[in-house]
Amino acid sequence: MIQLIFEIPEAVSLKDKRRIVKSLIGRMQNRFRMSAAEVDLQDSLSFAHIGGAVVSNSRVFGESVLNKALKMIENEMAVRIQDVKIHSEEF
Repeated sequence: MIQLIFEIPEAVSLKDKRRIVKSLIGRMQNRFRMSAAEVDLQDSLSFAHIGGAVVSNSRVFGESVLNKALKMIENEMAVRIQDVKIHSEEF
């Protein structure tokens, strides 16, 4: 599981923010085949809180997918990441 809190400096309206967040979530879902959603800060103009999850039979593979998603966000999206948490569990 990954949780990100990030700033969206170019958003001047909630509509701008939603467009950027929706694009980010879509990229995470399409490129990495993971579940993703905006989980908090929906009414904040300049900040967003995104959560994502991958289910795998390999902890190493799951964590590598989450780290690749984080690198994609850092390199391709016009956001400033404030906080990141990556958590794995085995059953």
